[in-house]
Amino acid sequence: MISKLSQIHENTKIGENVTIDPFTVVHEDVEIGEGTWIGSNVTIFPGTKIGKNCKIFPGAVIAGIPQDLKFQGEESTVEIGDNTTIRECVTISRGTIDKRVTKIGSNCLLMAYVHIAHDCVVGDNVIIANTVQVAGHVSIDDWAIVGGSSAIHQFVKIGMHAMISGGSLVRKDVPPFTKAAREPLSYAGVNSLGLRRRGFTSESISHIQEVYRYLFLNSLNNSRALEEIEINLPATKERDEIVNFIRSSERGVMKGYIN
Repeated sequence: MISKLSQIHENTKIGENVTIDPFTVVHEDVEIGEGTWIGSNVTIFPGTKIGKNCKIFPGAVIAGIPQDLKFQGEESTVEIGDNTTIRECVTISRGTIDKRVTKIGSNCLLMAYVHIAHDCVVGDNVIIANTVQVAGHVSIDDWAIVGGSSAIHQFVKIGMHAMISGGSLVRKDVPPFTKAAREPLSYAGVNSLGLRRRGFTSESISHIQEVYRYLFLNSLNNSRALEEIEINLPATKERDEIVNFIRSSERGVMKGYIN
């Protein structure tokens, strides 16, 4: 059901069984997938593509112009996957000439007052808790969890299955499968509980822990630690994910364990 008290541009593509509550504004060049619910007082700007069965709560603003002084009005978009929930007053900026798109994956939960800036890429099954502020060009991989009131610096990468403690200042990349906490942000162990919940075996978790012993607990620099890992530990999907993440990091990774 689409309320007569909402303003919907005539060229909006709307799937079946979409609900749009009163006082929402949907601009031109917007696509809304079937089964999606959009609450009151939502603003959806041009260049938005919303997947199926999403829930967008009151006060959200999707595809607003980037808060980037280099933005010159270039065409860009926001893409949101299926089954994603966007809670009250979330803001998602559209892309710039860098990627031309800001992406939110499927099965994500963005809690109230989250801000996702331009050119960010958020994977599938990601949870971002209340009031998290994500600067431009950030990448958050599948299954990551970011605790409430955290702030993430531009160009930071957060690996898959990572968990970041609430109130964290994330200035460096956070490798996959880890927990991150303290100030400055530091390695706080492997996200064992989260991995078990997602079906990782005890053997896989132990293997991941061994990889991080080389990286953070053996007083080796990253280059030497990666060499030792590849020599001494068997190749697995998880080992290679960690090694490739560390090698491709441009901002550097968070600090090792601090007592």
